[in-house]
Amino acid sequence: MVNFLVRVQLNGGEIMQQLKAILGATMSLSLLACSADIKAAETAENSEECAVEMVVLGVGQDAGAPQLGNPDDPAWSDPSKRLYATSLALIDHENQKRYLFEATPDIREQMQMLDRIATPNLDGPYLDGIFLTHAHIGHYAGLMFLGRESMGARGVPVYVMPRMKEFLETSGPWSQLVELGNIELHSISDIKKFQNDVEIIASNVPHRDEYSETVSFIIARPEMTVFFVPDIDSWSELAKSFEQEYGIKISTRELLQSYLDVTNYAFLDATFYDDNELPGRDMSEIPHPRVTETMDLIDAAGDESLKEKIRFIHINHTNPLRDTSSDAYREMTRRGYKLAYRGERFCL
Repeated sequence: MVNFLVRVQLNGGEIMQQLKAILGATMSLSLLACSADIKAAETAENSEECAVEMVVLGVGQDAGAPQLGNPDDPAWSDPSKRLYATSLALIDHENQKRYLFEATPDIREQMQMLDRIATPNLDGPYLDGIFLTHAHIGHYAGLMFLGRESMGARGVPVYVMPRMKEFLETSGPWSQLVELGNIELHSISDIKKFQNDVEIIASNVPHRDEYSETVSFIIARPEMTVFFVPDIDSWSELAKSFEQEYGIKISTRELLQSYLDVTNYAFLDATFYDDNELPGRDMSEIPHPRVTETMDLIDAAGDESLKEKIRFIHINHTNPLRDTSSDAYREMTRRGYKLAYRGERFCL
């Protein structure tokens, strides 16, 4: 598992304590001496009081919803049911900085939403940074709108992993963005602390890596930490990678609980609700943790406070959670879990 987690010397003790030490070191232990209380999502009316805030710009799978070839999708006739591809924005109001997590095919609508919340600084780059998890269309294809056929942006910093950097530099049309100076590629490993004590840490997660590696992000301030993992093959594969990297044999439940213990909000992959979602297809061949599996793992931890931290994200167009009147949605809320929703805002 190639990653940028801080390595620590393990001196024995319980597995959970060992793992928390690793995760704590990742986020600079001083940030996580204790788990901060959960803060309620801020409304548009009072979020102006936040020095730094997170905004959800989309919660859909890569192609959003409705999708091509699905003429009966109710979102064609009802725009309120449309899903933009998954993206978050980080706004540093005090320093007039705006950062984007994922450049999706819906970036035009998403940036219009962001512009209404935080006016862009027209004397500098349109965005102060874009962080990309991997090279699947819903996560980087929006970069095309920064090119000369569109806005012709200048010098937008884009933070990427090594394989992703090479892919963008050597593959057209993305290489043209680099050559023309529309974007400037930066290695995630070179990230320093941003203004307002914002730290951003990437670590690899198992996923289909045809063109690049795949990472999750931790966005941390002294009082608040956010875990963003929109795409992952399985939590069990992540647990295996920890064993390979650190020699820690840990259960899937212990791993997920440890991540939640040191974060305040966790945006977790919820592509599919369960294995009954795609009739006629063997869903065992399609990775992604099922929402039912993730809920079962957290329920088994026996800590109700963990549920408050979770926001499910990256919803496939077939996922019944799209419909708030569905049995699946009612079951999810009955068990105490929530979906992220477009426009949701969190004070960090």
